[in-house]
Amino acid sequence: MSDSVQALSSILQAAWAQSTPLTGLDKSLANLLHSKQPSDDPRHLWLAALTSHQWGRGHACLDLGTLEKQAAELLGWTDEQTAALPSQLHEAAVTLPWTQGESSPLVLAEDTQGARLYLRRAWTAEQNIRHNIVQRLALPCEVPADLQQRLDELFTPTRDGAPDMQRLACEVAAQNRITLITGGPGTGKTTTVVKLLSLLVRTSPRELQIHLAAPTGKAAARLTESISNALTKMPADKRPHMPSQAQTLHRLLQTNSKTSQVHQLATDVVVVDEASMIDLEMMARLLQAVPPTARLILLGDKDQLASVEAGAVMSQLCTGSLLKTQTVTLIHSHRFDAKSGIGRWARAVNADVADNTPALKALWKDAPDWLATLPLQQSIEGDTPEPDVTRLQLSSASDAKLAVGLRYGWRNWLALLDVHRASKTTPAAACSDAQAIALLNAFTEFCVLCAVREGPLGVTQLNTQVEQALGLGQNAWYAGRPVMVTRNDYALELMNGDIGLCLPGADGVLRVAFPSVEGGVRWVMPSRLDSVETVFAMTVHKSQGSEFAHVLLVIPALESPVLTRELVYTGLTRAKKRLTLWAPQLGVLLNGCARRVLRSGGLGD
Repeated sequence: MSDSVQALSSILQAAWAQSTPLTGLDKSLANLLHSKQPSDDPRHLWLAALTSHQWGRGHACLDLGTLEKQAAELLGWTDEQTAALPSQLHEAAVTLPWTQGESSPLVLAEDTQGARLYLRRAWTAEQNIRHNIVQRLALPCEVPADLQQRLDELFTPTRDGAPDMQRLACEVAAQNRITLITGGPGTGKTTTVVKLLSLLVRTSPRELQIHLAAPTGKAAARLTESISNALTKMPADKRPHMPSQAQTLHRLLQTNSKTSQVHQLATDVVVVDEASMIDLEMMARLLQAVPPTARLILLGDKDQLASVEAGAVMSQLCTGSLLKTQTVTLIHSHRFDAKSGIGRWARAVNADVADNTPALKALWKDAPDWLATLPLQQSIEGDTPEPDVTRLQLSSASDAKLAVGLRYGWRNWLALLDVHRASKTTPAAACSDAQAIALLNAFTEFCVLCAVREGPLGVTQLNTQVEQALGLGQNAWYAGRPVMVTRNDYALELMNGDIGLCLPGADGVLRVAFPSVEGGVRWVMPSRLDSVETVFAMTVHKSQGSEFAHVLLVIPALESPVLTRELVYTGLTRAKKRLTLWAPQLGVLLNGCARRVLRSGGLGD
């Protein structure tokens, strides 16, 4: 490295040491580029490091216009941290030496929406998505001549004469090779797709090859269940001949850690649920794998958290101009009526207003204390309504009162588990496949969801507190330990997000029972599971694609940048029947609901 390069690197290292959130990877990328092609402008190294920083935070690019006007909000930094940034970074991007040529490591994109700086891999993925969509839109699509008559057979007129958005979604999808169907929980996305598939199957001159998929194993299992339920509600003569099992995107695309090659699918229709979880590069692979002549239907909730990896593809496509006429939003919830507490909280949190604080304060005031309602619930008989939203304001996870609530939440699961736990006088009873399935189903009746991983009310500490409260966890592996797979294991055919329970098998030896795609159980020895973690409590991010009868949503006592409107909305809408909000400080919850996640990218143009 030349003296001038070393001198400039030293200057930058001194500036970066001023408590900026730049990671070692961010700085190393800038230094690497500088060592390969030196620059005499220190702002260039800043731009390279910031582009890497934004990629790590889930952005597809560094939005230079927003960086100039709202740096702290864009980067997630404090005002003191942004004070270390040099001025006129936007202007310096034009002279970046690392954006020149077709294989340059960085790409500077400029259009009517402004200037954006990409890592080459992100720009390539985004361009592939855009070009693939444009190609699909240009291809003619065969439309049944009697489409309206067919739709009349599938849908009855609405009572109030309002537009039937489910019918509209079917109509749009029948006329296009790519369709986005978005809507909150219970708005009928799966029901709509089953009717659409019935329409396509009945009007096709040949048997259609149909594939169902979702980003995680849990989401795929839930799609399978939803499809099966929707099929049983249809008249037998209108049920489409289609696969009943959904699979993960990784299995569908045959992707693994050893190769990035994408195989094109032999398919006519691909339906992908929970599309908001699909990151930028996975969406590019999906579009490459699905033939342009096939129909691709993406289901999801654009208001949920974006993918864990970089990109907010579903949200940007739903709100942008590229697929404006191919996007249908389902509004009416069939799960939460107008008086439902969960529905009211979801609408208030997600309201597109300047200030939703008054509405949230009123809802918080109306919610009774969860622990105070427990004796009442235990004596309720018949159809006496229970409050579907309650609140909890304990200041600490070590509060003894919490154990009462946790034992109540998992009461059915604990009752089933009791016979499979050894005591001083009786050995543990072996667990059959049917019993394992019952235990897995009972466990997911209740769940603790956290905004953060670490801290007093984070996942790590709460898992320990729950184990103690339930009288479990004396050993590393014990009957009843719930675990989540944290990394894809292709040898075991377990995907990131799969949940299993440690139970005594038929021979009494502890194994972990995972639900199989076919509806049964797969037993795996604990020693073979390298990447799992206890999951009494999980982050809201990890819960995407899942549903639980009762959710305890835990809000930290201190402000956190990860606590956003999207996170709160995603967490509370995981609840199907009951929601308990644990917020030691109401102000922290209110501030989180006012904080939005806006990921940078070019697909929303």
